[in-house]
Amino acid sequence: MPILALVLLFFSAAMHATWNFLLKSAEEKYIAMGWQVILSGLFSTVLIFFTGLPPRSMWFFAVLSMILEAIYFILLCIAYSDHDFSLVYPIARGAAPALLVLWTALFLHEQLTTGGYIGLAMITGGMILIGATTLMQNHEEKPHLRGILTALSVALIISVYTYIDGNAVKHGPALPYGLSMFVMVPFVTTPYLTHRYGWRSFVSVWKKNRGYLLIGGVLGLVAYMLALFAYTFAPLSYSGAIREVSAVIGAFLGWRFLKEEMGGIRVVGSAIVFAGVMVIAVFG
Repeated sequence: MPILALVLLFFSAAMHATWNFLLKSAEEKYIAMGWQVILSGLFSTVLIFFTGLPPRSMWFFAVLSMILEAIYFILLCIAYSDHDFSLVYPIARGAAPALLVLWTALFLHEQLTTGGYIGLAMITGGMILIGATTLMQNHEEKPHLRGILTALSVALIISVYTYIDGNAVKHGPALPYGLSMFVMVPFVTTPYLTHRYGWRSFVSVWKKNRGYLLIGGVLGLVAYMLALFAYTFAPLSYSGAIREVSAVIGAFLGWRFLKEEMGGIRVVGSAIVFAGVMVIAVFG
């Protein structure tokens, strides 16, 4: 695993966790999500004038990824509106690498080492452990079961669009590809959200949270661009898993700023995740 890829993925993970934390902190999660998507799209529109469009061979993948990203954003908002941030985020991000390994093995024929498989298992298990502690701290079964199912649906979407994007940027320029996808996503999410909540709610959320929303729009865009660059020269199965260290950062932010319990089990889970990353770095 190249050192540069590790650095890019760690920065990407930190930005992604912060972006999700800002989303959870907003009062109107759906609308805040919509604004972050719009702002990322606007920033991308400006940048794409300098980078140009991706090759036509990448357009199909960009459109398909855009649709999946839009579904992901909507599911994420639903999950965060009803469930504990420290439950949904680690399970959603933790289950995705296991599914991604399946797609890369079937379609990219990536060959992993024994150490690589061990590291991937440690990362996935550690992140699920971080999220599962919420179930032990709260005995309200029904909403948590629904939260887990939603989180697993998010994980499936993550694994598929990560595979599509990783495969695409291995055969073409990452920056214009990623920017074009971000430009298109608001055209799916915004009509859905405005139809459901109205423009007045959008204006109200903007006035109250414009600073956070601008930061979130930048973080969401930059975080994914860094990951795309890592995908161009590093194994996708490893890269997708290492980026999910954001779940550890997300759990820490939920504990530190949202007063969600951390506990000894989550600390152990976090240690397992970081140990898994080191195993991949050395033996992957």
